[in-house]
Amino acid sequence: MKALYLDCGMGAAGDMLTAALVQLLPDPDGFISRLNSLGIPGVETSMEKCVKCGISGSLVSVKVNGEEEGEHMHERAGHHSHGPGVMEKIKKTVCGLSGVSAKVKEDILGVYSLIAEAESKVHGVPVSDIHFHEVGTADALADIAAVCLLMEELAPCEVIASPVNTGFGQVKCAHGILPVPAPATAYILRDVPVYGGSIEGEMCTPTGAALLKYFANRFGPMPVMSVGKIGYGMGKKDFPAANCVRAMLGEINAGAQTVCEISFNVDDMTGEETGFACEALLESGALDVFTTPAGMKKSRPGVMVTVLCKEEDREKILAVIFADTTTIGVRETLVNRYVLERSTVTVDTPFGKVRKKVSCGYGVKKEKYEYEDLARTAKEQQISLREAQDLVKKYDS
Repeated sequence: MKALYLDCGMGAAGDMLTAALVQLLPDPDGFISRLNSLGIPGVETSMEKCVKCGISGSLVSVKVNGEEEGEHMHERAGHHSHGPGVMEKIKKTVCGLSGVSAKVKEDILGVYSLIAEAESKVHGVPVSDIHFHEVGTADALADIAAVCLLMEELAPCEVIASPVNTGFGQVKCAHGILPVPAPATAYILRDVPVYGGSIEGEMCTPTGAALLKYFANRFGPMPVMSVGKIGYGMGKKDFPAANCVRAMLGEINAGAQTVCEISFNVDDMTGEETGFACEALLESGALDVFTTPAGMKKSRPGVMVTVLCKEEDREKILAVIFADTTTIGVRETLVNRYVLERSTVTVDTPFGKVRKKVSCGYGVKKEKYEYEDLARTAKEQQISLREAQDLVKKYDS
């Protein structure tokens, strides 16, 4: 499965994401030419080689009517005034782009909507009444359009992004001094893992945040993957650390997953209560639940309950754990889980249908008949379970 991993250890901005992703294409210069032919009024995009802290990457610059407006930082987002119809104007411009698919146009407007909603909440005015520089400028449109086009060309099955370094401190904008992350950025990055890092300054812009929020399927550590291409998109500022977004394109084995392993110990639950909790966890989406006998404090015999679940199901699973068990705390570890691709086929026999589980991958294939169906056949035919299995095999072509 093709996967794209975005390392946002130095934050993210639209131009940095563009520069990182374009390096993953076989013809980066051709893509820049295509970007300049979209028909965005007065916009010209260029790319040059750039070295930060000894690392070679690309720097993308956008000029509007021959002038470069500088790095996409929040002080430009601060220029906002009330004026009806700004989103309608943006929609008209996007719909008029040449050589762009309907899906890319939809993605561009989707990213804009995230920024518009954030600015609306921050400034306390309806989306229809807000006009803000960050969204309305032609160079921001070029960045957003570029990333949306690149995502279409690269076509990853999954996009994973690291926790986002927002930077810390304060930033000056048209309205005065604002905290970092800027209010619009903070709003967009709700429910996304973020941290302040060790470098003072604004590391993640509203545009960068919106692009990550829109395209990333999940946020977390880099999964187990075979990396084929790597791109470095440089920012314009210099820091003690390389100021870049790193994009890594490769393959993830369909059976490789990063999952949460949640465990806890209890010594004051009955067997029935423990069993009930385990069933409730499985019904709530846990991938696996098992118990291990444990010796606990005061020489009490207890049990350790271990639950495996998808990262996106963590909160739901935690709610069930605290509701249906006596524990007051749990431990969590992110682990790699490897599974075979599984499917179920049905075998028609004179004794009824029997389901068969088929598992493939890593050069092996395993088959197993469903126990309930074998047990039913054995009881109805008054034979042993082993005999029922042999009987079904005769009709399994």
